[in-house]
Amino acid sequence: MTHSTDVAIVGAGPVGLFAVFECGMLGFRSHVIDTLDAIGGQCSALYPEKPIYDIPGYPQISGGDLVERLEAQAAAVHPVYHLGQRVEKLERLAGGHADGRRFRLTTSKGTVIEAGAVIIAAGAGAFGPNRPPLDGITAYEGRPEGSGVQYLVRRTEAYRGKSVVIAGGGDSAVDWALALHGIASQIFFVHRRDQFRAATESVAKLRALQGPNTGTTGLEIVVPYQLAGLAGDNGMLSEVTVASLDGNRRRLPADALLAFFGLKTDLGPIAQWGVALEQHHLPVDPATCQTSEPGIFAIGDVASYRGKLKLILTGFAEAATTAHAIFPQLSGGKALHFEYSTTKGAPGSQKVDAQG
Repeated sequence: MTHSTDVAIVGAGPVGLFAVFECGMLGFRSHVIDTLDAIGGQCSALYPEKPIYDIPGYPQISGGDLVERLEAQAAAVHPVYHLGQRVEKLERLAGGHADGRRFRLTTSKGTVIEAGAVIIAAGAGAFGPNRPPLDGITAYEGRPEGSGVQYLVRRTEAYRGKSVVIAGGGDSAVDWALALHGIASQIFFVHRRDQFRAATESVAKLRALQGPNTGTTGLEIVVPYQLAGLAGDNGMLSEVTVASLDGNRRRLPADALLAFFGLKTDLGPIAQWGVALEQHHLPVDPATCQTSEPGIFAIGDVASYRGKLKLILTGFAEAATTAHAIFPQLSGGKALHFEYSTTKGAPGSQKVDAQG
């Protein structure tokens, strides 16, 4: 099936969601494509319950709550989401179409979207976890949260009363150990050395929690050890084996293994779209956020220019800039009469005639 829209947005993270709203403020319809099965990008996949402190108007808000509010805001302009699929191919339509369609995007599921402009809001690209090299690990993946091998935490309550092994030495590993203490019945924090790459204050809190791991909200720092094996029946994890460099081995009871060894990111097919690249980023004109290819824009972490700050709020501003830069391209050169939202109202209350 072929869909026709004004703007195709690649990436459904916070910046992509706000781009939906900003385009809607100017009367443009948007279709959004994302490789994940849910909207929200890294905010939903990696830290839905962790607080963010630099969103204007929110002294503190969790990644999940921020995504919910952005989704509700975007809902007013009726976006169409195509989730769990990646844009494999982008073509420029020869001569364009009278209705403004200039690009054709084809996804990994065969979805075809024709659009007048493309906004790439793909963060650092498609991302996934670095999987520890353990034999048979895939048999324990894809289990319900709170069991098996997991690479992110969506709901801390899923781990209540569970025995959890956390492996890694960075901020994610330490932060989730702190968050799950008092929820999980016991936590084994495994790292190859007794030094961590996490924030000093967080590491101090982790060490302060260490005590007898009696199975009642205990936490034990297991160093210097590395993951060595998994055991269980029918995909249900029951034990994690760890080993030290000198050959000592321990068997840790485990309902779940949380492996935090960082993410691997990949621009994937984007790198083949003819858009100029610079160190895995897309250079843009900061005045318009347009890439080297007319009609293709980039916002958020994937976009680069001199002085760029990789902050969500920077991406929000870029979304607004891009929507306004797209307007003359999709309206046949028609000038945009700028109005503040307090004047023009919410999307739908006063539709802008973008097509002239």
